Amino acid sequence: MANTRSAKKMVRKIARRTAINKARRSRVRTFVRQVEEAIAAKDKKAADEAFRLAQPELHRAVAKGVMKKGAVARKLSRLSARIKALSA
Repeated sequence: MANTRSAKKMVRKIARRTAINKARRSRVRTFVRQVEEAIAAKDKKAADEAFRLAQPELHRAVAKGVMKKGAVARKLSRLSARIKALSA
């Protein structure tokens, strides 16, 4: 348990930041899920649109430090490949 004033303040800051990051992560997952649902439905047009909306959200997560750059690049690459495979 935090004993000093600065440690107590850090506990408050960490709790606030955790809540913000949790909301950001949830938002990203929602956008990714929409892309995956469109892919599962084999709807290329909807998948393209959902992917176009998901990209900035994923990049924003990297900028805010919620996700790592490589993980986002990998996820975007794999989603893109799956969407591209729908037309083939």
